Amino acid sequence: MSIRTISEPVANELEKFDGYMREQMRSRAALLDTVVRYILRQRGKRVRPALVFLAAGACGAITDRAYIGAAMVELLHTATLVHDDVVDQSDERRGMASINAVWKNKVAVLVGDYLLSKGLLIAVHNGEFDYLRVTSEAVRRMSEGELLQIQKSRQKTIDEETYFKIISDKTASLISTCCEVGAIAATDDVAVRAALASFGEYVGLAFQIRDDVLDYTSRSSILGKPVGNDIREGKITLPLLYATQDAPRGESRDVIAIVKSRRGNRKDVNAVMAFVERYKGVERAQAKAAELQHQAISSLVILPDSVYKSALIDFANFVVTRTT
Repeated sequence: MSIRTISEPVANELEKFDGYMREQMRSRAALLDTVVRYILRQRGKRVRPALVFLAAGACGAITDRAYIGAAMVELLHTATLVHDDVVDQSDERRGMASINAVWKNKVAVLVGDYLLSKGLLIAVHNGEFDYLRVTSEAVRRMSEGELLQIQKSRQKTIDEETYFKIISDKTASLISTCCEVGAIAATDDVAVRAALASFGEYVGLAFQIRDDVLDYTSRSSILGKPVGNDIREGKITLPLLYATQDAPRGESRDVIAIVKSRRGNRKDVNAVMAFVERYKGVERAQAKAAELQHQAISSLVILPDSVYKSALIDFANFVVTRTT
């Protein structure tokens, strides 16, 4: 199973969407248009527009409103990626040099602002104020989640409740928004809209937990980054949190101290990974992801059977079994 096969029911819509996005991002400012064309070359797996279209199809029909919603979400997401690369001082994005690496931070920040404003203007020009409400709430949550993570990183403290708050706001909020926007495009039924938002929230949580699990279990060649990278960066994620709950207090304290030190040498990373394995942190975290996956699928019971609903269920299954 892959994103491509899951997205097959909306393949035609995604192909049409590429042209629609190019039109929405176009600018008369020469430098801005150059940067935008560069961004369009970095096209990813189009997960977010695919979710908007699948949700719309599952809730009734894929109309022009779905394209507006998908463009809003994709512009919002792209803006956050551009800004994130500035904050993280990243030199690469999807195998290409990042915007800030090529044009420096000032241009990258302004381009991110432009993309965000274009997303908002699409909604205003089309009178889609429900979209504005949902996407603005997502921006708020994503910003608060990022700031909470920074705060906890500086304080070098995190517990399970805080971990879920961070991943809910940073990751799940946007996936939930995609699904809710798709529902808004197709139906006025408040219960259906809420069900799709819940589906996206649960799937988003499961997605991030699986991501954190992979940092302990995958091979570098598959994951595309060093295994144990979270440990090197001093991140305390769910597998480690669960392991500390079952380990003797003294041993847990020593391991957390290693992670907080951010020394990042192979010996320390291996010690933390062995600790998590010994106290079943990965197994418990994966079980939690599976629990959230089942809750996500249960949210869709309100919908009639369709190829779109089946694809959403496939997506929920995919996020907890993926290897990259």
